[in-house]
Amino acid sequence: MDLALTRDANACIFGEDVAFGGVFRCSVGLREKHGAHRVFNTPLSEQGIAGFAIGLASNGCTAVAEIQFADYIFPAFDQIVNEAAKYRFRSGGQFDCGKLTFRAPYGCVGHGGLYHSQSPEAQFAHCPGIKVVIPRGPVQAKGLLLAAIEHPDPVLFLEPKFMYRAAVEDVPADYYTLPLDKAEVVQEGSDITLIGYGSQLQILKAAAKRAHAELGVSCEVIDLRTINPFDEETIAASVIKTGRCVVAHEAPLTAGMGAELSSTIQELCFLHLEAPVKRVCGWDTPFPLVYEPYYVPDTNRCFEAIKETINY
Repeated sequence: MDLALTRDANACIFGEDVAFGGVFRCSVGLREKHGAHRVFNTPLSEQGIAGFAIGLASNGCTAVAEIQFADYIFPAFDQIVNEAAKYRFRSGGQFDCGKLTFRAPYGCVGHGGLYHSQSPEAQFAHCPGIKVVIPRGPVQAKGLLLAAIEHPDPVLFLEPKFMYRAAVEDVPADYYTLPLDKAEVVQEGSDITLIGYGSQLQILKAAAKRAHAELGVSCEVIDLRTINPFDEETIAASVIKTGRCVVAHEAPLTAGMGAELSSTIQELCFLHLEAPVKRVCGWDTPFPLVYEPYYVPDTNRCFEAIKETINY
């Protein structure tokens, strides 16, 4: 965000407590460096934050709006899916809301419970006109966020809050971007394809390592990165090669991204599949507090899904 503010004089960052560094300390020092007119707090109104961001972006500013927790994005849902996502379409391309990014911490945090650990990505992925991006770690977060801020369409950038303090990588200091329409094969394999995004990549890589050690199974691991639109070409090429697939995400099972991926895979890869696509997801319940370890897909659940799919 510092690089974005430095490169673009029209960029602004705002949200609840953003001027003080944010609850996760993501914007520490930015107000002091770039000024209170470019990094500032907003009222506690998610609908107001989103509407204000759309207004700024439609008038030539580069707007980066933070929703403090993704769980509280729903008052802004109407503004995001009915205004931001459709702004260009409803005018026939005569006007749009330009560079507009909504940042929001999402997913499990270890002690968040039903109002601070939800994963609402599928609800936004259902809406044409807005991209939904989720990084798996610091290197990806920087490149994808800078690409999102520069993108001419609205982007919802969901940051796995569990990773804020749990991920350590050497991040290049210079400005760089990563593509918003391309999945990444983070580990090549030949027996089964594992697909996930966000913090689930750590889980899937650990499950793949265990599958190789205990079962002799070679797992190909794919980070979706952008879930709307998602990279059908990379996914199909991998599943055609391996013939098997497991999809994992924290969000509930029903109507989650796993369902959409499974449907797409069977449409594109049906004659190559050796087993049904297996989904490892959160449960169809509100996100629990003390039972969070039983809710979030872990290495054991993913490993068992791999074993079941291989032995089908």
